[in-house]
This record gives sequence, C-alpha cells and structure tokens, in this order.
Amino acid sequence: MTKVAVVGRLRAGLGLLLRPSGPLPPLSRRGQVFDAILALSLVLAAILEGNDGGGTERRSVEHRSVFRMNEDQHRKVPSRAEPFLPIEDYEVGWTVVMLLVVVLPLVFRRRVPLAMLWIVIATAPLASDYNAALRVSFYACVIAAYTAAVYSPYRLPALASLPVAAYLYTQIREPAVPTVPENAVPFLILIPIAVAANGLRGWKRRADADRARLSALEREQAEALRRAAEHERARIARELHDVVTHNVSVMVIQAGAARKVMPASPEQAREALLAVEAGGRAAMAELRHVMGLLTMDSDGPDPAATTGLTPQPGLDRLGALVQRVRDTGTPVELTVAGQPRPLLPGVELTAYRVVQEALTNTVKHAAGATATVLLEYHPEQLRVEVSDTGGGPSASAANGNGHGLIGLRERLAVYGGTLHTGRRLTEGYRVTAEIPLEAP
Repeated sequence: MTKVAVVGRLRAGLGLLLRPSGPLPPLSRRGQVFDAILALSLVLAAILEGNDGGGTERRSVEHRSVFRMNEDQHRKVPSRAEPFLPIEDYEVGWTVVMLLVVVLPLVFRRRVPLAMLWIVIATAPLASDYNAALRVSFYACVIAAYTAAVYSPYRLPALASLPVAAYLYTQIREPAVPTVPENAVPFLILIPIAVAANGLRGWKRRADADRARLSALEREQAEALRRAAEHERARIARELHDVVTHNVSVMVIQAGAARKVMPASPEQAREALLAVEAGGRAAMAELRHVMGLLTMDSDGPDPAATTGLTPQPGLDRLGALVQRVRDTGTPVELTVAGQPRPLLPGVELTAYRVVQEALTNTVKHAAGATATVLLEYHPEQLRVEVSDTGGGPSASAANGNGHGLIGLRERLAVYGGTLHTGRRLTEGYRVTAEIPLEAP
C-alpha cells in the first residue's frame, strides 16, 4: 500500500509539472509568413554562402583554412569562422536535402513549439555528415529553443530540453557550433548584459505599475463592498422596521379591544392583554436587532432609507415562492424537517430571503438544474439549505450586481446566524444558513 501511495503521488506530481500553463498565443497570417521566410532565408543563405568561390580546393587556398582531423568520422573538416560552412562539390545534392530537412520545423515553430524543437534535435545526427547542414541545424535549434521557451505552454519540458540540445551539439561534431572571433567576444558579453539590464528595468517598472493598479482595484473593491453592505443593512433595517410597526399596530388594536371589553368580559380582556404583552416582547426583540444592525460600522445613513416597503413575507409564504420558481421551469422540492413552531417575524423574513436569493441564483446561473429546499427546525437553531444540480447560465445572469450574498450575510448577522456557500462535491451549488433560536 505504501509503494502504491508513493507511485500515485509521483504520478500526480509529474502530471502537475507536465500540465500546460495555458493555451498557445494566437498566430496571425503575418507570423506564418514570417516563419516561412525565416526558414527559406536560412536555406538560401547556406547555399549561397556555401557555394561562393568554388570547390573545396579553391576555398582552402583563398581563406588559408586549417584542416583538422575529426576523430569520430576520420575525415578532414575545415575550421572556419564564417557563419556558414562551404558545401563540398561531391555532396551538393544531399546537403541541400538535409538543409531543407533541418529548417522545415521552423515553418511550424509557433504552432507546436516544443514538438518542433524535439524534431530539430532529432534531425541533428542525420546532418552530422554534412558540415553546412549541421551548422544550419544549430541555428535552427537556437531559434526553435527560443520559440519553445517563450511560446510553449509546456514550460518545464521546454526548459529541460535546452541543456539537452546544447550537450548534443557539443558532442556531434566540431563544425556544429560556429567559432566566435576574438574581437566579437566583448560585444557578446556586453550586449546581452545591456539587453538583460534594460529588460529588468522595464519589468520592474511594469511590476510597480501593476502593483499600483492592483492596490487601487483592491481599494475600489473594498469601498464597493462597504457601500453594498451599508445599502443592504439599510434595506434590511427598513424591512425589520416594517415588522416592528406591524407588531406595534397589533398591540394598539389589542389594547383598544381590551379596554372596550374589560367591563363586560374580563376574560377576553385578559386574553387581549396577553396578546399585547406577546406582541410587545416580539416588537422589542425586533427593535433590538434593528438598532444593532444600524450601529454596525455605518458612517452615515443610506439615501435609499426613505423607500416605501410592502408587507414582508414569512415562512408561511415559502410554498408560494417555491411554486413561482417551478412556474419558471425549474423543478424545486421543498422539505420541512423537525417540529415547526412560531418564530420571530424577522427570523422568518430572514429565512425566506435566504431561500429567495438562492433560488434566484439557481434560475440565473444553473438553467436546467433541479433545486432542493430543506427547512430544518432544531431546538436551538433553524437550518435552511438550498442546493441545485448545476447547469448553464441563463440570459439574465449578466444582470446581477453580485450583492445578493452580501445582503444575506448582513441579514443573518442581525440574528447571529451564519451563511455557507460553495460548490457541491458532485456538481451544482449549495447555500446553507443557520439561525440561532431562543429555546421554545
């Protein structure tokens, strides 16, 4: 079991390392033409430079080349500082064929960068008998290696291929790598340093600008969340104020009824006064929640606080809400568990809003899904869970402002409740709210 676990972890780690970092950048028609011209230019340059001045014998007289014995091939090869090597008269045909073979991958270098690099590396041994083609193969490998490192989504295999290619060309034959003239060494050292310094400076400038933009976006997002929270608190407070007003209105009616029937029917007056007492307790509880909400980190009143409100729903209207969602074409199953009992109107309103918001999100973001609403009464809390089976976004998904969950959390915070949202293990989404209740 231990070996199996280790092998599984190694496979998972290898899969993570070999996972592509992203898609290839789009290749324009201009880029395709450029790659084809680049490959053709290498071939033409190698042919023209290699045939310039005639055969091998005339080249050795003109350039006073020093011939060295190659230990692996046991043949003489010219040591030249030119970027392209001469083409021997007796192998012109095969050299041209090998030139085409080694540069052909460059035509497709930005379509499949890593595969083209491996093809160039694989064809290098085939060109080892043709000095001119071997030198061009090295140039093609440099271009393919750069393309793989910059464009390939398989970044780790691409970077690992670079030292392999370097080792291969140093081992094949000496003419593979061009000789660098001594007077060019300072330029080869200073120019890359200048390019690297300029790139590092530009990267630092871009990083500072990106950091500043990120900080500004974070501040804007925090401000937007703060305003959204204040707006939701004000709206919730207005709804709870409506609940308190309803309780007070009932108390006034009950008190007036008790006053009228007290001389003739003391028992009815007593019942009316008990109702007044219960309504007063409920109103005080709701009022405490409202005042607690209004003092939660708010710097000022919400301008929407004067908006009129309709009577607020409770759990008795949950069935009608579910039916309306069913009428839109979304199957919804409502389940009530535990022993239902009377709750504070604000608690019922909060639970109703949780179900309403969750089902609205299901209709918007999970078209074709099946939803389930579970209402559980526990001795110490009310648990509301809304889940769906997942689906695609509907046409109205783009109209949301993203403040629904903020409003639910603010609403639940009034009663010390919590909200948990997230994707299910299988598929779909789940919203769970837990609201503490007073002991019955």
